[in-house]
Amino acid sequence: MALISVAEALARVLEGAKPLPAESVPLALAEGRVLAEDLASRRTQPPADISAMDGYAVRAADVASAPARLTLVGEVAAGRPLAVTLRAGQAARIFTGGVLPAGTDTVVIQENTTRDGEHVVVTKSSGHGKNVRVAGLDFRQGAVLLRKGRRLTGRDVALAAAMNHPSVPVHRRPKIALVATGDELVPPGTEPGPGQIIHSNAFALAAVIRREGAEPIDLGILPDRLDETVLGVRRARDAGADVLVTAGGASVGDYDLVQPALAAEGLALAFWKVAVRPGKPLLSGTLGAMRVLGLPGNPVSAYVCSVLFLSPLIRRLSGRHDLEPRSESAALGRALLANDERQDYLRATLTRDADGSLVATPFPVQDSSMLTPLAQADCLVIRAPFATPAAAGEPCQIVKLDD
Repeated sequence: MALISVAEALARVLEGAKPLPAESVPLALAEGRVLAEDLASRRTQPPADISAMDGYAVRAADVASAPARLTLVGEVAAGRPLAVTLRAGQAARIFTGGVLPAGTDTVVIQENTTRDGEHVVVTKSSGHGKNVRVAGLDFRQGAVLLRKGRRLTGRDVALAAAMNHPSVPVHRRPKIALVATGDELVPPGTEPGPGQIIHSNAFALAAVIRREGAEPIDLGILPDRLDETVLGVRRARDAGADVLVTAGGASVGDYDLVQPALAAEGLALAFWKVAVRPGKPLLSGTLGAMRVLGLPGNPVSAYVCSVLFLSPLIRRLSGRHDLEPRSESAALGRALLANDERQDYLRATLTRDADGSLVATPFPVQDSSMLTPLAQADCLVIRAPFATPAAAGEPCQIVKLDD
């Protein structure tokens, strides 16, 4: 199967993927979830004209000139309105958040007054509506303030609460099964034997999955046996996974058993091999309702491919509209050689020059097995296929690693 471009591979990964069904969740659990419907306000905020300051509620006409002596007729605190209509020459003591009594339209701050028994003297004139938050200043009942497809932040959740929603409709979290393959892999904390290495992929991939709002299901490490690999695929399906992500074993070596195991279970293969570095032996397809993404075993390749392909897939299943990683412009901090037919994603650090512009400096060694540069990287520098040599200072495109 011929190499396909990154753009075409992503299109095939996303083809046919639809947002998962909606469910209602309590507001306290809604942060990070994706709205399945537009959310309209159930109330007007503020619901009435309220005071923005401590002072006195008055009629603007009575304080157009100063000094003005007014008769006090009551007191208003937040949550305790005054059921009296004020007439000309009258005022009410009011505190921040209190509802303006009927007949008043202005609040004079207490610093501009003096108290004289049952009277207040306004020492500085005030205009109409001063220090008043009018009804509907923030929003009105029926206004759509949060749109379908938005991943809710803590600020959004606060807004939904003010809109009087105790729960919100969100898309179900995608369940992503993780399977690693290889006799050479052992878990952290184990003393590796001859030829063995510590398994690290699952930790980075699970972090990507959680960051995107999905639920990782770690099915562990499978030995290099076809029957065990088939059982791993079946366990993912039995766990109700929406996506099976395999790490390693997707190439064509004698011990690369992911493709044969998937084929034995009825995989509809979308593609295998992408013109990308790192991550050429990438596999995608479907097993019934479960989507499959076969990542390379090298940890950097697996991580970069998760950013490029797994994150957008999770976002599509979650109901989001912003699917692809956002690219930005920067200047190269190091000269680069010409590129071949594969699109490169170079691990790089970010700094700012004297003008405050971003400078992306790729690490000199870009081996896909090296986790230290990956951990130290701030971004990926994108190099198009067949890009010509680039000098330091030339513009480039980057994808920030915001985790």
